[in-house]
Amino acid sequence: MPYLNLSHQEMASELGVLARELLAAGRTDLLLQALGVPMIETLRLEAAKGRLRPLHITADWRFYVDKEEVDLQPVHKAVYLLFLAHPEGIEFKRLADYRDELARYYMKTARMMDKEKIMEGVAHLVNPLDNAINEKCSRIKSAFMALMDEYSASYYIISSHAQRRMPGSNRIWYNRLKVITLPRHLVTMESEI
Repeated sequence: MPYLNLSHQEMASELGVLARELLAAGRTDLLLQALGVPMIETLRLEAAKGRLRPLHITADWRFYVDKEEVDLQPVHKAVYLLFLAHPEGIEFKRLADYRDELARYYMKTARMMDKEKIMEGVAHLVNPLDNAINEKCSRIKSAFMALMDEYSASYYIISSHAQRRMPGSNRIWYNRLKVITLPRHLVTMESEI
């Protein structure tokens, strides 16, 4: 193929020319077929990366994206801090392993709240039979979506990431991790978590 001898930059240039020709001919169907939906989705997320804004967490646990405050309650902030501290991701079914850490974050973000109420809230969050964690993640997503477009928000929210593993069997298993994909260099904190 003649493209094998081209540099990556030259291939990108050629691809751009071909894509513009297909668009001019009104053949977006062929362009979509050539690239495929998963690749287009990847490209849209990559484009959003360039528009990502810093997340700043103040000493009194207020969250800001640039100068806009993210409207979150203390419990949502605690959940967010937990996932922010674990860029490798956490499975919801294993949240009980993080009970103490989650309780510490909740106590920091809800200083005026009764400790017993906090522990009761944590128990709901780590219970795999309770929907509380999904509700909190949904509220976090809504808070970020109120400040930005869907593709930018996808970096700030707690989202799914499936990791394939094969623990010595004929079956393929997946870890259903939940992660915040925001690059951590964009996160600044005035207090240690």
